[in-house]
Amino acid sequence: MNIAVYCGSSSGNDPGFTQAAKELGKWIGENGHTLVYGGASKGLMGAVAGAVIEAGGKVIGVIPDVAIIQARKYTGLTELIETGSMAERKSKMIELADAFVALPGGIGTLDEITEVMSLCSLSIIKAPIVLFNTNDYYRPLKAVLDNVINAEFGRPEYFSNVLLSDDLNEIAGHLSGVAF
Repeated sequence: MNIAVYCGSSSGNDPGFTQAAKELGKWIGENGHTLVYGGASKGLMGAVAGAVIEAGGKVIGVIPDVAIIQARKYTGLTELIETGSMAERKSKMIELADAFVALPGGIGTLDEITEVMSLCSLSIIKAPIVLFNTNDYYRPLKAVLDNVINAEFGRPEYFSNVLLSDDLNEIAGHLSGVAF
């Protein structure tokens, strides 16, 4: 399975974020899956990619032609795909992925994972989605999603494929066993 992982190119202020990225990367690599991610060598991006590589897995980096991002390019990946823009990068990552995970990250991470949620709610793609909830990082986003449903701007089935969890075993089961 190709698993797109969205996350920060910085590490954030909690060592638990990096630990979760490494655990997820190790699981991806040890279980024969391929990581699809933003191609950076720093922060959580670098941690998850490094852990996949260390575990013997494959890593596909998708990196846009943006100077600040190019400066953080991870060398030694299985494959590096360069795109002309951030929009092309998002599109390519979605095209390549069978499942989607958001580790903690900033606005870019939120943009990417909510686009995937939107596409799934419209049945444009069908895939499991995970909000890797390290130290309750995604609890506020879950409250927003619940509010979308409560205010009747969305239906529960729009989010039936979304798991909020910090338990790697539960996450692995969701990624492997969700039927759509």
